[in-house]
This record gives sequence, C-alpha cells and structure tokens, in this order.
Amino acid sequence: MKMVTEGVQRAFDQAKKIVFLTGAGVSTLSGIPDYRSKNGVYQGLDYSPEYLLSDQAFAEIPDIQYDFMQQNLYFPKAKPNVIHQKMAEFVAEGRAKVITQNIDDLDVKAGLSDQQLIRFHGSLYDLYSPQDGQKARLEDYQRSLYRPEDGAKIRPRITFYGEIPFRVEEAATWVAQADLICLVGTSFKVYPFAGLLSYAQPNVPIFAVNLTPLPVMAGVQQIIGNAADFFGELKN
Repeated sequence: MKMVTEGVQRAFDQAKKIVFLTGAGVSTLSGIPDYRSKNGVYQGLDYSPEYLLSDQAFAEIPDIQYDFMQQNLYFPKAKPNVIHQKMAEFVAEGRAKVITQNIDDLDVKAGLSDQQLIRFHGSLYDLYSPQDGQKARLEDYQRSLYRPEDGAKIRPRITFYGEIPFRVEEAATWVAQADLICLVGTSFKVYPFAGLLSYAQPNVPIFAVNLTPLPVMAGVQQIIGNAADFFGELKN
C-alpha cells in the first residue's frame, strides 16, 4: 500500500515553503540509534537521561557523561540516507528548509548549509572548551574529555538539558512562514521543539510521518509507517 497518496503528493507539489521538523527516527536508517524507543539509548541507564545529558552532569559527573556520549551518540562514519537526501533535494530547489533535533550532522553531510538548516539542539562535532571558548578537534575529544595541553574539559556545542536550544526565534519564524509542515521521525515530546507547531499559520497542511502514532494533535495528518518508504515514494 502506498504511503504517499495523491492528496499528499499534490500538497507537496503545490508547496513553495516547506519546513521539515525532524527527530532521531530520521537517522536510525543510517545506523544511529534513537533515544526513547524500546531499543533506544535511554533504556537501562543508571541515571535519568535528563540528568545524564544535562549541564549539571557536565559539572558533577563529567567522566560518566563523556563515556555515555562516546559509546552511544558518536557515529562519525554514518552517512545520510534516503530521507536526508530527499529533503536535501527539496531544499536545493529552494522550496524547503529543515529544522532538526538531531545532533549527528547528517543533514550537513547531505549538503545543507546554515541558511537552509537549523540544528536546534546543536552538533556533536562542534567541539570547544567552556574554559576559554577555544575549538577542539574530534580526534582529541575521542581520546579524552580533557584537553591535552592543559586538562581543560571539552564538550560538544549541543543543548544539554537545562540549556536553551539554538536559533529558537529563527525556527519559529520559519514555521510561521511555511506553507506546508512535515514532522519526521520525532516523538514530539521535547520542548521547546514541540512548541514550534504553535507558530504555524491556520490551514497550513501538516503531516507527521512516524512508525508509531503521535498523541492526537489538531490539524495534523498522521502517516504511520517507515519514513524511508514515504520519502522513497515522494516526488519533488
């Protein structure tokens, strides 16, 4: 059974300002585990994820946090999949932008620039030391949490729990200007990302493509199934 109906395809064909709102389910096809599913990296932890990936944990248990991130979050050899590639094609036509929760930079590898992409929760590969703001290299960080020359801690420029996401006002503006919105691979539970839909204009088509249904949201047409199949069928 086709996931992209004639009505869905027509809506995409007519749209000129598409905004894709994406989450961890987009990257699982590239071999990156998600967070909250039964096989996600949040299962079986000794600490709550809200603490383990917080600014507080970076201050209090940085080595435990570092080990968790190295083992569960870093996949530098991962490559974009059909979902990233199809979204990038829409973007290349000047018809779409992407706002992602993902911190894996696969949208960047698919060719998107900061003018086309908002990494709402930052990037695992933008590394620096909070001590002086100096950038750090991935090679050094993979060897140690501590900077080799002086022992200063290194961290990725991501949104830890307790911190404010990046480019929030700009993301709200993009959603407000959209003439079609497509949620992909997100449980839509994390705020303020989940609050971005409140900026959508009335009567703008909103689709949600997920393996499992989201809580019922007014005005959102849910398409349940594998997003890879959906984007494989979708024509741009």
